[in-house]
Order: sequence, then structure tokens, then C-alpha cells
Amino acid sequence: MLYQATHTTLYTYDQPVSHCLSEARLTPRALPRQRVLRTRIDVHPEPAVFDQRQDYFGNQVSAFSVFRAHDRLTATGTSIVEVLPWQQPVFPAIAWEQAQQALSAHLDADLMAAYEFVFDSPFVAASAGLAEYARPSFGAGRNLAEAVQELSHRIHEEFRYKPKSTSIEVPLHDVLRRREGVCQDFAHVMIGALRSWHLAARYVSGYLRSGADVTGAEASHAWVSVLIPGYGWLDLDPTNDMIPSDGHITVAWGRDYGDVTPVKGITLGGGGQKVDVEVRVTPVTAE
Repeated sequence: MLYQATHTTLYTYDQPVSHCLSEARLTPRALPRQRVLRTRIDVHPEPAVFDQRQDYFGNQVSAFSVFRAHDRLTATGTSIVEVLPWQQPVFPAIAWEQAQQALSAHLDADLMAAYEFVFDSPFVAASAGLAEYARPSFGAGRNLAEAVQELSHRIHEEFRYKPKSTSIEVPLHDVLRRREGVCQDFAHVMIGALRSWHLAARYVSGYLRSGADVTGAEASHAWVSVLIPGYGWLDLDPTNDMIPSDGHITVAWGRDYGDVTPVKGITLGGGGQKVDVEVRVTPVTAE
């Protein structure tokens, strides 16, 4: 599928801002199943400084600075992206215990690189409660791919999707206790549960096709990627109980939401602020 993806973030301030220093992760990644044909970032007011770089995780970052007074700021990422369908593979017959051992032994370069996603991060820490929640999916000797897919399914079934019910400041144990939240929360719960069993899991941000019969379209979406030794990273969307295919566009990944925040920064002045986000992902023709 060929899409145009547009993500606009609008900041409205109570009082004028004299300076702002910001960065945006709005450019989709180039991947084996995902080709970025065109992309641009537009910022208003026009920034005095605009630079692009890759962060530690290989995500494209646009850094910009505005040095004149403003009470509104918009950052819009627009990309033309081709996404190919996911093909069901034959997963390796590796039990989750074997995956634990392979990760801790750093048997090859890929496992060594993935090992950092076993550890706690600022918004996702392993815990006894998360380990206990995941326990029914991790019977002795169970195939890892089967176990993680069941865990994703259970989160989908047992947690209630409730827009605007949480924020990034809500502790993960509260989300687990209340069994409700948004896609960001579901991804964090699953990552924390997997890390509590010493497995490698990372947070993926992206978009869903607009108008599709899925939860989380027309907004930033989040899902989980789990390292399956002998296969690679398997993406799972617990919000929609599915493996992402050609209806998902991958923008960035990291340890948790803090590593992939679409737009963030600091301002001088402004007082209170309001943030509005609009995302549209629509099919386009090759022309």
C-alpha cells in the first residue's frame, strides 16, 4: 500500500513565547517492508535553526529553534510511504527460557544489541506485579512466539481502551491495577511484563491507516516489538490484537515513549499551553 501520512502538532500558549528549542520524530523509518519515497517537516513560525540527525536508535530527528515571539507553534511531518504486507513466517522452535539464556549469553551481535531492551527504562520498569500478570502465558518450555502473542491477546481482552484516561506521568502499576488506558499504556504494560521475564522488548511509535476498523487511527499509535532469537523482531499491537501489517506505518522505536515522543522541547515564557494533534494516513496512487 502507498500512503500519504500527515502528522500535525499545534501548541497554543497563554502568553507569548520568546524562545523555543524543540525536536520532532515525525519521519517514518526505512525498513525492509517500508519505503519512504518523500518526506518533509514544516515548522511555523519559521525556525532560525533547523537540523536533522539520527538518534541512538536510528530514528530520524528534526531539531529546530525559534527565536522570535509567538503564541502558536505548529510542526507538521508529511511523508509518502510504501508499506508491504507482513508475511507469516515459520517461527523458530525456541522456548522463552532458551531466549532468556541466548540474550544473557550475547551469542551473536544481534542478541548483544537487543540485550539493552531487557533492562528498565524511565517509563517502563520490571516488577513482580507485571511478572505475575504475564505468568499464565509463560508455561515451562512454551514456544516464545506463541507466548508473546498470547500475552498481547490477553492485554487486548483484559484492558479497556479509554481515550484520555491516563498520561505519561501515571505509574505503570496504576495502569495494571485499573486495567484501562490507551495504546501507549498497553504497549508499556506488555514491554514491562516481558522485561520482568528478562526478555527483550522495545516500544514502537507510528500510525494506522485512517478510516480502518481499528482502535487508535488518526492519532499517534504505539505497539511492541519482541526479539525472537533466530527470527528477529516481531511486532505485536496489543491495542488491536494483531500483528502489524500494511495498515501500520513505523515512525520510531526506543525503550519507551520517552525515546520516541513525536514533538517535544523547552520554551522561555508561554505560561500554560494547549497541545492539539492531528494525524491522517490516506492511500494514494503511484502518480
